[in-house]
Parts: sequence; C-alpha cells; structure tokens
Amino acid sequence: MNNLITEIEEAEALYLDLKTRQLKVDLTRGKPDESQLDLSSGLEGILQGQTIVDGVDIRNYGEPRGLDSCRELGAEILGCDKDYVLAGGNSSLNLMSQYISSLFFHGSGDGPWSSKERISFLCPVPGYDRHFRLSEEFGINMIPVELTGEGPDLESVRELVKQDQSIRGIWCVPKHSNPTGEIYSKEITEGLLKISKEAKQNFKIFWDNAYAIHDFKDSIPLEDIFSLAKDIDALDSIVAFASTSKMTYAGSGIGFLALSKFNLDLFLKHYLALIIGPDKVNQAKHVKFFKKNGGVISHMKKHAEILKPKFELVDSWLSKQDYGSWTKPTGGYFVSFTSEEGLAKEIINLASGLGLKLTPAGATFPYGVDPKDNIIRLAPTACNIKELDTAMEIFVCCVALATLRNH
Repeated sequence: MNNLITEIEEAEALYLDLKTRQLKVDLTRGKPDESQLDLSSGLEGILQGQTIVDGVDIRNYGEPRGLDSCRELGAEILGCDKDYVLAGGNSSLNLMSQYISSLFFHGSGDGPWSSKERISFLCPVPGYDRHFRLSEEFGINMIPVELTGEGPDLESVRELVKQDQSIRGIWCVPKHSNPTGEIYSKEITEGLLKISKEAKQNFKIFWDNAYAIHDFKDSIPLEDIFSLAKDIDALDSIVAFASTSKMTYAGSGIGFLALSKFNLDLFLKHYLALIIGPDKVNQAKHVKFFKKNGGVISHMKKHAEILKPKFELVDSWLSKQDYGSWTKPTGGYFVSFTSEEGLAKEIINLASGLGLKLTPAGATFPYGVDPKDNIIRLAPTACNIKELDTAMEIFVCCVALATLRNH
C-alpha cells in the first residue's frame, strides 16, 4: 500500500510540473505535417500551361468519370482494373456520401433504401469516426463488430447478416486500419465476400482503402479483393474508395471510387445529376507530378521517412511504462491504446488539463459509445518530433496517474 501511495504521489508531482509548463499539443486527427505537405510543392505550376490531357481540354466541363490517366492512377492505388474506377474531387468521404445517397434514391437493383423500414451497417470496432458520423447522418443503424487483429470477426458478421435482413453493408478500412493499424487477411477478405454472396439481402462491402500504400515498415500485403471477388462472381458486392489526400495536399487531393460495371452504371444516373465534371486540372497535375517523381510508390517512400521515426517515438514512450497495451502498426496514421476498463475518459480529461488534445473517448465506436471506456486513438503525424515527444510525456504521465488512482 505504501508503494502505491508513493507512486501516486510521484505521478501527481509530475502532473503538476507538466502543468506549470503551459504546454499545447494536438494529437486528435491523422493529418500530414508541414514537411509531408512540402513533398508535393512541385504540384504548383507543373502543367506549365498545358491544357490538353488525354485528348481532353481540362479547363472545360465533361468527363464525369475523370481523366483516363487519373483513373489509371486510382487503379494503381486501389489495385484494380481502371474500368472499375471513377476519379472525383478532393474527398473520398464525399464520394461515400454521394454513393450512399444514390442507394437511398435508387437502390442497387433491389429498390431504393428510402423505401425500407430500416437500413443497418456493421461497424468493425474500434473504427473510423467519419464512417460512423456519415452513417448517423443518413439515419443508418450501426451494429458494432469486434476486430480480431486481421479484420472483423467473421462468425459474428455471418450470424448478424443471416439474422437481420436490414443489414446492407459493412464498413472496412482493410489496410493499416483506423485506428488499430491491422491488415485484413486473405481468409477474412474471402470470408466477407462469401457472406455477401450468400446473403439474401443486397449486402455490400464498403472497402475504404484509405491507407493502401501508406507503409512505413515492411508489412503483409493486402489481398486484391477485386480478383478474389471475380473468382466467385461477387464483384457487385464491393464499393471501394481511396484518395491522394495523405499523399499530396490533404485539402486538394483526388478521391477515387471503384465499382463493378453494374454498380457504376446505376451510380452514374445519380452522380450525373450532381456534377458536370470533376476538377480535371487538379487531376492532370497529380498525374504529371507522380510521373515526374518516380511514381506514387516512390513518392510514398518519402512520406515513410518522415512518419516512421514518429511511430517509433510513440512506441518508445509507451514501452517505458507498465500500463495498458497498444498497437504497433506498419503503416497508416494511428496507434490505438487500450487502457484498463473505465479509464479512457479520465486519461483524456487529465491530458486536456495539461494542454494535450486527444480524440474524444468513444469516437472510434458507433454513436460515440465505447462500452468498456478503454480505447484511446493517438494520431502522432501532424506535429513535429519535438512536439510529439512532449505529447507522449504528457500522455504517459496521465495514463500512470489514472491507472494508479484506480488501484
């Protein structure tokens, strides 16, 4: 007991010392830092007055599916055939919204979703808060499914889809998943496709491959879901997304959507009512920029050189202390920390008192409710190494203090 009191007193003393420093650090969102954005400064002026690309005047209306060369870029990122790809504006999230809108208005061969009594999505947890926010905005009922370390629990997915006909989709971040960093295995990917094929309802896999080529260490390659789907005639089940937002300029990248011909033809009926054409000037810039700089993979290796030391620093700080567990991703933008149950909110509140902003507790769960209150998402990318070092000193102190007080 005396040892515990001493440890608490030491943690409280460190907390008060950190408070006197009046620090201010933000680890809330997975944004590129300035040095990453600077890697793409060559985008500016790269066209040098060029106005015709792929035989198209890029200044004018038209080409709703995007420039052919840009669709090829999207196909390279997503690992699929160019014929599946639509290159849009600067946000894959916007394409998700537009695609879901099309389902509510027109459906996907089974009538509009708006005519259904209820629409539900499976949500692997912990997961991407923007997926959950978008689902809530559309009134989609969200059902959590546990992640296993290599994708969602297949048995749970299978049983839920079989039992509940309102379940029409599952959100997936299949590579360097947000926030756990896991990579979906071939077994999980094939299992999801088989479930979609067997489902009585029109069940879709929303495959948000946001971190498809965002490796900073050697990692297990992600299986090509399109090839696997083609083998079992399940292409209509896949709705895939990607973007260049964390490759070039986060605010002015290119979003990609990949669909089977059947799904794409249906979607275009809705999409063409919303747009006259994407920003083809920006698309042309990106195509020329990547070609000039050795291709998209070569460019992403430069990002890896910036990101890898940050994740190593996070792991180094967490390894110095004895509380909780955490993920060790090989790419992506996040580390997921698991505290003792019931402590995530307390840790985040303590950190806030020292000037460290963290993603709100529960944000990585549907409706903002973490049933165990023990998951904290860390986003170490947006700050520099010095700031991150400070942030982790604060975080480790707050974890220790909350945990010790709980004992």
